[in-house]
Amino acid sequence: MEKISFGTANWAVLVLYLLAMLAVGIYFTKRSSKNTDAFFTASGKIPAWAAGFSIYATTLSAITYMSTPEQAFLSDWSYAAGNLTILVIIPVLIYFYVPFFRKLNVTTAYEYLEARFGVSLRFIGSLLFTLFHIGRVAIVIYLPTLAITLVSDINPIIIASAVGGLCIIYTFLGGMEGVIWSDVIQGIILLGGAILLVFLGIHAIDGGFSTVMQNAMDHDKLITSKNFQFGGAAAAIPIIFLGSIFNNLHQYTASQDVVQRYQTTSSIKETNKSLWTNGILALVTIPVFFGMGTVLFSYYNNVTSLPEGFNTSALVPYFIVSSLPAGVAGLLIAAIFAACQSTISSSLNSISACVTVDFKQRFFGKDEKRDVWLARIIVIIAGLLGMAAALYLISTNRAETWNLFLAITGLFGVPIAGIFALGIFTKRANTPGVLIGLFLSAITAYFVQKTNLTPFTVSIVSFCSAYVYGYIISLLFSRSTKDTTGLTIYTKDEVYKKPNQEAGVEPSIESIS
Repeated sequence: MEKISFGTANWAVLVLYLLAMLAVGIYFTKRSSKNTDAFFTASGKIPAWAAGFSIYATTLSAITYMSTPEQAFLSDWSYAAGNLTILVIIPVLIYFYVPFFRKLNVTTAYEYLEARFGVSLRFIGSLLFTLFHIGRVAIVIYLPTLAITLVSDINPIIIASAVGGLCIIYTFLGGMEGVIWSDVIQGIILLGGAILLVFLGIHAIDGGFSTVMQNAMDHDKLITSKNFQFGGAAAAIPIIFLGSIFNNLHQYTASQDVVQRYQTTSSIKETNKSLWTNGILALVTIPVFFGMGTVLFSYYNNVTSLPEGFNTSALVPYFIVSSLPAGVAGLLIAAIFAACQSTISSSLNSISACVTVDFKQRFFGKDEKRDVWLARIIVIIAGLLGMAAALYLISTNRAETWNLFLAITGLFGVPIAGIFALGIFTKRANTPGVLIGLFLSAITAYFVQKTNLTPFTVSIVSFCSAYVYGYIISLLFSRSTKDTTGLTIYTKDEVYKKPNQEAGVEPSIESIS
């Protein structure tokens, strides 16, 4: 397939976008330098709507930006059930999870695990998150770069450097406040770009929206009764829905890049508003991104056709560079960059928070000014490691190696969410039980992953096995159960006292009541 020239006008738009992101980081440099609280949580000064936009932009990567339309193009809208689960779990997050993260005033999610189970679980959770997200940064840079270079003449090293390098710089400078406001801009660009693409696609088709809908119904591109049948050719919505609940519970309760945002607002009430903002945006995503795939299916069946042997992973960038006017194409490629950078910047700041707070400060004490510099150095190191891995994948096309790495570390992701649930919803779970349960769950998930079952089934098994194994094995170590006052739903409104607090001394962590 012949590659398409990107053009001067498109380059001008793309460079303008990248410079704007750099400017955001520079603007917040002074504020983020005050202390680690400012660098990691923006001192709790972020408005709820902006925090919600940031959560949305963080969880929607460039891979999602391109793979969701591809899924709708090749199949149907069944995977939209996963977006609906976010709205389902928000009340659970608000009532059961956020109060604990806010009450303990944690910077990282894994501080709760130490309070509930001890330092070993905090160490494991934080280390696994760090390793997984360095790999994730590499994949988030690599896959969009690969897709864009399949259809255009842009040098892949330029793309990887622009996406990764500038992301490192503005995350280094602006801290969490810079990341969040960059996310807001990027969220508007990626969502606005997707909506624009849908309208432009519809406009280019004779008959417009009615033709798109007719094509969709004729070829079962929306939702049919087959999607509710188990074992059929169509994806079963009940499995997708249930599996996505556990995937989202992991993302919103055990993944630092999202949990960190719960501390960026001024109160629990504001955190709850940010979650509902994110939920509404996730709902908007359904017609926009799945609609994009349906529109492109109609476009390539009525207006023109895809090249012979076309790789549909590059469907969205191919339509952008081949069918849209100069300037507009640059804006929409910038939208893909925005989806990529919002995910990377969040990962880098969160990795830095884990290493600084869970390792350096936990074991070697605080030194606010030096710790801010340490946090910035970690941003650079993590970013460079991710970029180096991405460039390695680009030059050698060894994606299988990194997919294996992500799969192995990811096996512990959903089980960690099961451990959080064990801590919050049970009193009998203890350190030996959950440690053994976590590793048994990872082994179980590994073997389930080797079957022909869907990834959603793997998520269900991972979460439930971690919970069940951890609880049952904890019963064998009942003497190891510690005081859980203030750490479970049974004492949710009571004060949690750190073990080293002396009797009669006012606790530094206050009750939310």
